[in-house]
Amino acid sequence: MSEAYSNSIRSLSPELAKKANDELGEVPERIDEDIETLRTWISKQPHLKARQDAQFLVAFLRGCKYSLEKTKLKLDNFYAMRGAVPELYKNRIVGEKQLSILDTGCLLRLPQPLQADGPRIHISRYGQYDSKKYSIAEVVQVNTMLGEIQIREDDNAMISGFVEIIDMKGVGAGHLFQFDAVLVKKLAVLGDKAYPYRPKGFHFVNAPSSAERFMSIAKSLMSEKIRKRFHIHSKLDSLYKYVPRECLPAEYGGSNGTVQDVVSTWRTKLLAYKPFFEEEASYGTNEKLRRGQPVNAESLFGIEGSFRKLDID
Repeated sequence: MSEAYSNSIRSLSPELAKKANDELGEVPERIDEDIETLRTWISKQPHLKARQDAQFLVAFLRGCKYSLEKTKLKLDNFYAMRGAVPELYKNRIVGEKQLSILDTGCLLRLPQPLQADGPRIHISRYGQYDSKKYSIAEVVQVNTMLGEIQIREDDNAMISGFVEIIDMKGVGAGHLFQFDAVLVKKLAVLGDKAYPYRPKGFHFVNAPSSAERFMSIAKSLMSEKIRKRFHIHSKLDSLYKYVPRECLPAEYGGSNGTVQDVVSTWRTKLLAYKPFFEEEASYGTNEKLRRGQPVNAESLFGIEGSFRKLDID
């Protein structure tokens, strides 16, 4: 039954192959067998309709350090999230709205990683989108689309994770008003339980004093491990200790592309993935067919219950 799926997996650079072996326990000779095990498992889950191409599944294996049990859980959650967070997954297509959000330059994935075997560098500039025109959920929806392209294309992100720079320049009351604690909580659970890539650090730059209150709320929802990865920089100079200047775009004094280059590259990519995202709507979980407890907003987020501490390995 697995003949219909693509079995090809991109070969890694020597640096990334070494890192995958050292840090994730990747044994190239064993990957095919693990992928077959996952495909067999998927075929036996009545509630789950999942993609099964090898490049997609290996991203989850890498994100779970080759623990098959963790990989199954994460894959299952990855698809269950679609029903549990409809505000992010409803009408998730490559349309005018999604392209316009991308065009604002509020979501950047830089061309060069931190180093050859290092994490991808993301810059989120929430002050760039018009908060009267778009909601934060619409912006985050586009972010999930970029992330799913990375699952298929970005070996650095899948093996070494990502560093997120959040540039607060231009963030006004309209933006802060949209950022509710429940959405932050949902995003943290998505990152923890559903996505195969790991954040290596969050760096806030140009933060206005009003944003510090939001930061303290966000920090209270995190485990100690994650809290250590959050940094607020009053000046770009202290960011350079973590992300050297030359790794940033020209607008930030570096040589890692320009904002416009990055937007153009990703616009082309997103358009090429138009049919992919149209097909995506047919994948997901049918919780009525799941054996045991359903996975839904209540079981994932306990929205009405206490905010459980989150941990990401």
